[in-house]
Amino acid sequence: MSIAMTIAPHLPYLRRFARALTGSQASGDAYVAACLEAIIADQNLFDRTLEPRVALYRVLVGIWDTIDLNHRGDTPETPFERNLDAITPRARQAFLLTTVEEFSVPQAATILAVDEDEVRALIDSAGKEIANQVSTNVLIIEDEAMIAMDLEALVTGLGHQVSGLARTHKEAIAAARDRRPGLVLADIQLADGSSGLDAVNEMLDEIDVPVIFITAYPERLLTGERPEPAFLITKPFQTDTVKAVISQALFFDTRAGNTERVVANA
Repeated sequence: MSIAMTIAPHLPYLRRFARALTGSQASGDAYVAACLEAIIADQNLFDRTLEPRVALYRVLVGIWDTIDLNHRGDTPETPFERNLDAITPRARQAFLLTTVEEFSVPQAATILAVDEDEVRALIDSAGKEIANQVSTNVLIIEDEAMIAMDLEALVTGLGHQVSGLARTHKEAIAAARDRRPGLVLADIQLADGSSGLDAVNEMLDEIDVPVIFITAYPERLLTGERPEPAFLITKPFQTDTVKAVISQALFFDTRAGNTERVVANA
């Protein structure tokens, strides 16, 4: 198969990445054009030993510093653009590759020509830079004390504040009304036998807040049949995963309240 046919299915996503990276449609598209011209001039730049999408993104990132297109020329207007503009270029690349483009850490490492530890460090840096821009109060709804403590340390380490720790439905509602959190981390099974889903849905009747569910029972939510959460982490969780999802939720300012209420599959 020719290189043109190989990369054609991936070009819409490459344009998406380049536009987000540069901050405008014009410069992003110019960046993609420069990438394609470079491949035409030297087909060896496109490494056929790699997955085609990985190889294509690797070429684009590889010429990032060689052409004068990587400066955001427009004034950021949306929360997405303002948050993106605050992240340093290299961390921005790693963050976009692993969130918007959904590459794995190993794939992102290949694209950026660095090791996996550096990718994780860049993602962590992006999370901290985002936190500096959108630092918020976080309500943790979790009935296991050790997990709650781990989440509290993780949240504060990113530069946020913990507005409350709740173990039951009643405590969660009271904490939300009292402190109005900017982000909620919620377990599904609570200490009093109640549902974290019910607590969150009750909150969403009063406040508009992004919610991340952390649960050992993801199958209860991921049925594809009913409204499901945008952000879901499975227990036992990896610290880096929670950091990345917190940053993603705040970065894109995705509010659970802007969608339908989440309903567990009985």
